[in-house]
Amino acid sequence: MTPDQAATRDIALAKQPARTARLEGSRWTPYLFVAPVLYLLVFQGYPLLQELVLSFTSTSLLSPAEHTFVGGQNYADLVGTTDFHHVLLITAIYTVACVVLSIGLGLVAALLLNAPFAGRGVARAMVTIPWAAPPVAVALIFTWMLNAQYGIFNRALRALGFAAGAENWLDNPSLALPAILITTIWQIFPFASVVILAALQGVSQEQREAAVIDGADRLSVFRAVVWPTIQPSVMLLALFITIWSLRRFDLIWLMTQGGPIGATNTLVIELYRRAFVYRDLGQAAAVGMVGLSIAILVTMVYFRLTLRAERTKGQR
Repeated sequence: MTPDQAATRDIALAKQPARTARLEGSRWTPYLFVAPVLYLLVFQGYPLLQELVLSFTSTSLLSPAEHTFVGGQNYADLVGTTDFHHVLLITAIYTVACVVLSIGLGLVAALLLNAPFAGRGVARAMVTIPWAAPPVAVALIFTWMLNAQYGIFNRALRALGFAAGAENWLDNPSLALPAILITTIWQIFPFASVVILAALQGVSQEQREAAVIDGADRLSVFRAVVWPTIQPSVMLLALFITIWSLRRFDLIWLMTQGGPIGATNTLVIELYRRAFVYRDLGQAAAVGMVGLSIAILVTMVYFRLTLRAERTKGQR
């Protein structure tokens, strides 16, 4: 190294701490850390606080500026109504079915896509198409496919000799919720498969080979090697799908509007109906707070299970 190059290096090293010190000592640095908190307070906390206050009032959509404080009457009306109990039941069935079936199908698809075969890259790209499709387009397509006269579902059932092929799925209280579930799971299971496929990339190939050498079958290899690696991703995926299912509105409203006879009436549909059909903003806010409480409870259970899993893993 020449003397000139050495001098240049010394000057650069001397300037670097000064730049770091200027960055750390800048008067704007604390505001950079506070900015995310301010964002949450302004755009999340304040609207939620307004909704909470609104849920204790009697407010009409026609005159939203006029409030009448009613205390917990809105919540008492919800708890004492059998229709709302039915809404909670439908929401629970829809959410659990979405989580279990989408993750189950996503796991199967991810295991298949993780295996080597010709055209694997094309298959991985094509499996994401349903997730990328707009919900409005998906709702319209499945509404046409489930039509009693010219829908492909009923034509297939009639070809197989089932009398149910003459049913209009979305007008039947027994078939409307399964139809909504078929549509929803078709759209969201590709996301689950992509997440699980990414988690499968972290499974140790050496541990798999060692388990096979020890005589373990495929199921034992999955339970002992694969599942412990992908479990955190699957649990986080279950949390996301649960929250998304509690919030899903567009697909259900476009296909059934919560009908027939409340067969697909979830919390979000009930909130919309009370706010914009019955024009009762107070009760709509109460329904929204119930949904928020359920989402918070699910999140707390997730973190509790995560901590328990980490402690169990640490003890091993």
